[in-house]
Amino acid sequence: MTTTNSPPNSDFIRTAVSQDTYSGRFGGRVHTRFPPEPNGYLHIGHAKALTIDFGVAEDFGGLCNLRFDDTNPTKEDVEYVNSIREDIRWMGFDWGDREYYASDYFEQLYEYAVKLIKMGKAYVCDLSGEALSEFRGTVTEPGRPSPYRNRSVEENLDLLARMRAGEFPEGSRVLRAKIDMSHPNLLMRDPVMYRILFDRHHRTGDAWRIYPTYDFAHGQCDSIEGITHSLCSLEYEVHRPLYDWYLDALEIFHPRQIEFARLNLNYTVMSKRMLLQLVEGGYVTGWDDPRMPTLSGLRRRGYTPESIRAFLELVGVAKAQSVVDVGLLEHTLRQDLNRRAPRAFGVLRPVKLVLENYPEDLVEEMGCTNNPEDPAAGSRKVPFSRVLYVERDDFREDPPSKYWRLAPGREVRLRYAYFVTCVGVVKDETGEIVEIRCTYDPATRGGAAADGRAVRGTIHWVSAAHAVDAEVRLYDRLFVRENPLEDPDVDFLTLINPESLQVLRGCKLEPGLAGALAGSRYQLERNGYFCVDSDTKPGKLVLNRTVSLRDTWAKIERSAGDNSGRSLKSR
Repeated sequence: MTTTNSPPNSDFIRTAVSQDTYSGRFGGRVHTRFPPEPNGYLHIGHAKALTIDFGVAEDFGGLCNLRFDDTNPTKEDVEYVNSIREDIRWMGFDWGDREYYASDYFEQLYEYAVKLIKMGKAYVCDLSGEALSEFRGTVTEPGRPSPYRNRSVEENLDLLARMRAGEFPEGSRVLRAKIDMSHPNLLMRDPVMYRILFDRHHRTGDAWRIYPTYDFAHGQCDSIEGITHSLCSLEYEVHRPLYDWYLDALEIFHPRQIEFARLNLNYTVMSKRMLLQLVEGGYVTGWDDPRMPTLSGLRRRGYTPESIRAFLELVGVAKAQSVVDVGLLEHTLRQDLNRRAPRAFGVLRPVKLVLENYPEDLVEEMGCTNNPEDPAAGSRKVPFSRVLYVERDDFREDPPSKYWRLAPGREVRLRYAYFVTCVGVVKDETGEIVEIRCTYDPATRGGAAADGRAVRGTIHWVSAAHAVDAEVRLYDRLFVRENPLEDPDVDFLTLINPESLQVLRGCKLEPGLAGALAGSRYQLERNGYFCVDSDTKPGKLVLNRTVSLRDTWAKIERSAGDNSGRSLKSR
């Protein structure tokens, strides 16, 4: 019985690659590429693509190139190039010395265009953009040939050279492939190969006045680099006949294109154009705003690359489009941070708690576990004193049913410390509680009573005299609608959640976080997982809440773990 040596957790892409390597196609080589456009920051949808591109190469002992598709100088910038490099490395992948650019091949692509003209398979067209669309026809009506379609080879060569020299205005002429104006695939109806653009290119400067389109450049760049498997998201399936046509017409090395469903998340948008609108319109603070689905935004918020890769593994590789619940992404993040994040005390909405019978000058150190999921993490000492801060929500004068926290006459446990009982409150002139007065039981040090009595409520605390002040930013969904693009008549910008960012100042943290570095992650007990923000500087500590502790996906972990290639749709 023969096998194709499929890697573990195989999907339809890996099965196809296995078949190719077994049959000897491409000499048994596997060489992929990740081809981002440097016109924006990578988002989590790109993470799926780069994980597939680099992951398939790794699984088969092959190579993966990083190639920037820099064919449109009007939107590209070195800033984007640098951010893309950083994001790929953060995700755990390395392209070695194989960093390329479509602009590396501009001269070769131009020679390919000349070759197609000489073969009678390309021509210069003077139709305007509006006329091009009109002549192309519709899905139900064939297109009409351009009046310039039958120009001679000599005239087309002359016009293309003059286009390159910058003799004609922008938009006045294009180079088109001569294929079939009645083809059922509109992309095959004499597609544009080159257009005139006078914008300065971030790498080639003003050397070029014409630039290839994506469809003309992509397949030929793959061919030049010896790419065996061109793995693309599903919207490029309709482009595949054109990809194949150029390679066949030029009679050059022909990679295999395979398409997969792109990643879509609810409560967000994935279009770089729309993300740019959010940035330029000031709706977010930048590409790395923690509410953005960009990898830099997720990193700043506190996501780990391991959690993102675990999420992508759960989602799987499929052909069918679907929308994945962002709750699944948060679930994999909680699982990862639960194992790695040290615990700490932090009070976000503080109110003072005074222990009336605790000595005023006494400071004790309470032993606290750093991470119960990681015995090697050890423990730490946290100072405890007469005046503490606790969460305002952990006290109710008139508690509702099944409220087990602090209330008048009620005893609760201060985590790792003592049992305390509320004996009164102090209010200001507006009636707001400014102090909770309690007594403590010295016999319950460590949070357990010698007489065996139990309490139902446990709350966290911070010593007032030792507390570190912090600004804490709480994040919610960026959009109020699960599918912000559901109604084409509604501007997605009007659906931004006004509560997507809440800034809390005057939060109190345990003193061990005083020197926390940007990027450090913690679980603030009972409040969620937090990451130290890049805005942190001496005298100002800023934390982002990465994710809350509540996990609606925990119940379905077993079903979510089915890695059969089926996408997990939003629930």
